Amino acid sequence: MSTANLAQKASRGILLTMGGLWGRAGLQMISTIVLARLLTPADFGLIAMVGAVMGIAELVRDFGMTGAIIQAQNLSERVWRSLLWLSAAIGMVLSGIVALCAPLIAALYNEPRLVQITLLMAPGVFLSGLVMPLQARATKELRFGTLASLDVSTMAFGVVVGIVTAFLGWGFWALVAMAGAQFLVRLVVLWAIVRPRFGPPRIVKETWPLLGTGGSIFGAELLGYAEKNLDNVIIGATLGPTALGQYSRAYALFLLPLQQMNGPLGRVALPVLSTLREEGERYRRYIRSAALVIGYLTLPTYAIAAGVAQPLVLLLLGPGWSTAATIFTLLAIAGFAQAIGRLRTWIYISLGHSHRQFVYDLVARPLIIAGYVFGIWWGGLNGLVITYGVMSLLLLVPGFAF
Repeated sequence: MSTANLAQKASRGILLTMGGLWGRAGLQMISTIVLARLLTPADFGLIAMVGAVMGIAELVRDFGMTGAIIQAQNLSERVWRSLLWLSAAIGMVLSGIVALCAPLIAALYNEPRLVQITLLMAPGVFLSGLVMPLQARATKELRFGTLASLDVSTMAFGVVVGIVTAFLGWGFWALVAMAGAQFLVRLVVLWAIVRPRFGPPRIVKETWPLLGTGGSIFGAELLGYAEKNLDNVIIGATLGPTALGQYSRAYALFLLPLQQMNGPLGRVALPVLSTLREEGERYRRYIRSAALVIGYLTLPTYAIAAGVAQPLVLLLLGPGWSTAATIFTLLAIAGFAQAIGRLRTWIYISLGHSHRQFVYDLVARPLIIAGYVFGIWWGGLNGLVITYGVMSLLLLVPGFAF
């Protein structure tokens, strides 16, 4: 692909993806504002408790195959069909395992209501197993406009379902209904767009090298997930669902700028950088451009957000969420580190250095998790957030150096 053609596709992809994610963020903001007034912090905390554990099943189900599919230079139809069957089978098995673990999840938090919530959310792992290869193929084919439209439409449908059911008095079940509606719409639309042909149920030998690459990506993602979600488990187990609800809403607001800035760049960057990995100078030029954009956008955004956190959270979530405002202010420390750190992940995957990424994360992620334990012992909820931000910043330098 020529330089001009690739640059045009990349620029157009960023604009389309950014438009889709901005639309998605607007809808997410609406749902946050409305649902924060219809539900309680404990309702959000209960779903966050299950979500932290469900996410592990999601990672195991994916097994790094999304990244492996995107960075693969050639992907034959036989391998593609094998990946479809493999992803569906893994999703079905893990969905059953999650359902069987429902009593254990409830016991972990000492919260009996989590049994029913887990049982109802478990089929989502199977649905995700059907969605993943379809979305990865659309990304590999640079169908950014289609994916951007899909992001907005699924979020819109889910928000409508969530708000309506919350008005009807469903409580925390409204959040379950919102997530389920989004999964179903995404599956139906992607199926109609990609039109997958499963063929006979068989796994060809050419699939296994992809799984090897995916395994290293999975290892790094699992460690990253543990870093980003064990805070929920620690807070929920020690401080209860109300404190976790405050934290989860603050964290959701904190993620919005990252999703709007890193999301469009990331969806375009991986397939583009994977294409350029044999062309050193062009590759470095794209990396430098991405680093400048992230730096110039992220730092002032989080500085301003931290300064107006109290009135902003009061406006968005209403009274009763003052703890979330304080947490949101402190999370700004980690905002810049997370944005720049994502660039490191793109480099690892696009260069085919996923094994090296796993080795680094094997050291770095447990340090941050240990920081959670120290932080909550030292200063409670605020101590955990401060420790997380400071350690994320300090680990940027060795991460890029390695």
